[in-house]
Amino acid sequence: MNRLVTSLAALIAVGALAIAAAAQTTVKPAVIYSTGGKFDKSFNEGVSMGAEKFAKEAKTSVAEFEPSNETQFEQAQRRFAQRGLDPIVAVGFAQAVPLEKVAREFPRTRFTIIDSVVDLPNVQSVVFREHEGSFLVGVLAAMASKSGKIGVVGGMDIPLVRKFVCGFEQGVKYVNPNAELIVNMTGTTPAAWNDPGRAAELAKGQFDRGVDVVYAAAGTSGLGALQAARDRGKLGIGVDSNQNYLHPGTMLTSMLKRVDLAAYDSFKAAQDDTWKGGVQVLGLKEGGVDWALDKDNEALITPEMKAKVEAAKADIISGRIAVHDYMSNNSCK
Repeated sequence: MNRLVTSLAALIAVGALAIAAAAQTTVKPAVIYSTGGKFDKSFNEGVSMGAEKFAKEAKTSVAEFEPSNETQFEQAQRRFAQRGLDPIVAVGFAQAVPLEKVAREFPRTRFTIIDSVVDLPNVQSVVFREHEGSFLVGVLAAMASKSGKIGVVGGMDIPLVRKFVCGFEQGVKYVNPNAELIVNMTGTTPAAWNDPGRAAELAKGQFDRGVDVVYAAAGTSGLGALQAARDRGKLGIGVDSNQNYLHPGTMLTSMLKRVDLAAYDSFKAAQDDTWKGGVQVLGLKEGGVDWALDKDNEALITPEMKAKVEAAKADIISGRIAVHDYMSNNSCK
């Protein structure tokens, strides 16, 4: 009798696994990165981590393309679609214009764009409440600063980057209304994302003016600002991926933007036949943004700092604190 029960249980288990496997669709995922390289230690690398996680779980491969300039986006999108790859993740707002064209040409191919909105039924647009995560690291910056002067080195001077700056400023002022914020952008063209030397010089100029904490929201360029902070013995704040490991001891924290989730969830939903077009907005409540605490920065975060930032996080999620979104009116008011 026991053998019969055991055999039946085994058959049921095997059947359940077969049903689960049948419920999953075979997908051919692909990623087209933003310029700056897959291993930029920031935005692109976060997406890469999400793609790698899916590939490992699904025991498949993810096709990837690293463009050297923005003129290659449309060609890459079309080539991947022609090869039958699906879904295709397009990384960065700069891919929106070519994607709108290519997605119309391939209505049966599913695309996910990160950081912009393309209003087509076969496009999933994932955007983030970066201002909420930036508010949190602004709280920490203000609490860590001894001079009351805090800097931001941004990348390309566009509304999206100003959104980071505005949220950060609100977090700083929440703690210290009298704090002085010094903001510099590395440029006004896409090259601004890939100029660590320029970012380093801007950060040094801020340090010369009394800044002792700098938020580097500049993609690959930000690495220069963080290195300058290390060299001068100042505190740096990373962005997008957890960059605390870059300079343990001078990295106060990192503003996490979970682009890894955007990529992983797109592939996983396609595999599970639950993929949907439309707009997804990911903030603190959804786990889309946050601040980083680990072994590399825990010595810099006092119990008071942790309590303050976690209380602010809870208040933002509950609605007690409303963080203004710069992109709602292109103003930090």
